[in-house]
Amino acid sequence: MLELDKKVFGKITTKEIIGADPPEIPDTKNNLEKELAILLVELESQPKKNLEKILEQQKITEKHVNSRPGAMALAQNKIKLFNEYNKKYIQTIKEKLES
Repeated sequence: MLELDKKVFGKITTKEIIGADPPEIPDTKNNLEKELAILLVELESQPKKNLEKILEQQKITEKHVNSRPGAMALAQNKIKLFNEYNKKYIQTIKEKLES
């Protein structure tokens, strides 16, 4: 069973990604955009050790959201949107770790 109130991207929860509410466009996309901006600013002040923990946590979160990809009742378009923004976030963390 998925933890529906688990925060998966900033303040966004699992149920916001896999549920019907809020709608994908414009709400979910706007929410993901805002959270990504906040998360990227927060990365600036993080030491490398914390970046490694954040990266690992985000990978776990990605698996959590994608653990039921075949369930037709889930909002597939919102899951794809989450994955796009999550990949941007993970990529930025990796770049910071390499610099």
